[in-house]
Amino acid sequence: MTSTTDTTAAGQLAGLSATTLLRFATAGSVDDGKSTLVGRLLHDSKSVLADQLEAVEHASRSRGAEGPDLALLTDGLRAEREQGITIDVAYRYFATPRRRFILADTPGHVQYTRNMVTGASTADLAVVLVDARNGVIEQTRRHAAVAALLRVPHVVLAVNKMDLVAYAEPVFAKIAEEFTAYAGELGVPEITAIPISALAGDNVVEPSSNMDWYGGPTVLEHLETVPVSHDLTSCHARLPVQYVIRPQTAEHPDYRGYAGQIAAGTFRVGESVTVLPSGRTSTIAGIDLLGEPVDVAWTPQSVTVRLTDDLDVSRGDLLVPSSDTPPTSQDIAATVCHVADQPLSVGQRVLLKHTTRTVKAIVKQIPSRLTLDDLSQHPNPGQLVANDIGRVLVRTAEPLAIDAYADSRRTGSFLLIDPADGTTLAAGMAGEAFAKAEAAAPAADDEGWDF
Repeated sequence: MTSTTDTTAAGQLAGLSATTLLRFATAGSVDDGKSTLVGRLLHDSKSVLADQLEAVEHASRSRGAEGPDLALLTDGLRAEREQGITIDVAYRYFATPRRRFILADTPGHVQYTRNMVTGASTADLAVVLVDARNGVIEQTRRHAAVAALLRVPHVVLAVNKMDLVAYAEPVFAKIAEEFTAYAGELGVPEITAIPISALAGDNVVEPSSNMDWYGGPTVLEHLETVPVSHDLTSCHARLPVQYVIRPQTAEHPDYRGYAGQIAAGTFRVGESVTVLPSGRTSTIAGIDLLGEPVDVAWTPQSVTVRLTDDLDVSRGDLLVPSSDTPPTSQDIAATVCHVADQPLSVGQRVLLKHTTRTVKAIVKQIPSRLTLDDLSQHPNPGQLVANDIGRVLVRTAEPLAIDAYADSRRTGSFLLIDPADGTTLAAGMAGEAFAKAEAAAPAADDEGWDF
């Protein structure tokens, strides 16, 4: 027999699954027109306030431009405006009657690839821009590879500056074919190609009269209609413990709660849970949300969970359903995007941060480095340098419960950090590199390692 509470909770979950929020990121090489596209998207969708537009028009006039430079709507840093490039990730929030959006305008320059990784790590869709005059270049391939590694489910190829190639259909078709073949090899599940001119506004918000040979959606139409579903009930439930709450007051003398943001899935009162890495089990006695008790909670809510047993649980532990426990291991095989200026070398001591847990680790192996031109694997490079993508095998001082990144982007990702100064060295994705399987890395010799 189903209780009223369970029925209500199921209805709430069903409503949340059909979310109206889309997170998307833009990427592309330098001068491909990313900021202009974003500015045009905001301007033509009436998402720019009057005072913002006035400020952009004033800044454009002071620089000698005849009309408003819409790129200035996102390029806010002085260095960005001086150089005409994007340096940092610019987040913009806007909405149409059909959907709400969180947009991350990411840099195109190779030295800021780390910023693109940051912007795309939580994206449901990536817009990759290509200059119609230049076609697919190395940085385009790099951004496609990053989108594939980060398991971004939808990719839009925006072939920009079509006005500079006389709106020629063969130019668009050749670029779309080349990019689609490359991204398909990486395992990108869905690719949509759209010919645009961000400067003139062709196919950004309004259909273009200059490209009547194109019958697909505009950029905004695609963003509004692309299916984005988050089935909260089928995810592996995971709650990284961030803080232990012990008020020890007269009102709550024995209260012991484990607070954190649910990374994935749902938790219910009465459910049997396991604490990792210790492996001890208990039952959820209560869940507090915003100071009120609830019977069920789901991602991304921040909650406090109370257990029936007094277990030794602390920050960095992971609460999971006893029926869905991930394996724990000290050997982590993953693909990493190297984002630091200093190289990552075999034998290097690092810190590995996974959810709320940070442990000591050693880089045991770097089996391969990805060659972006033909997607081949360069074996045993010895080290990874800035912007390299490669496979690593890391041995941690303590066992960790890491899901495969393909199963959970939240609990399948981690950071490698320099213990000396706290610099982030690499962003890692556990498990297989791309959607297609690859051979497992050979086992390393444990001799000489102290954990």
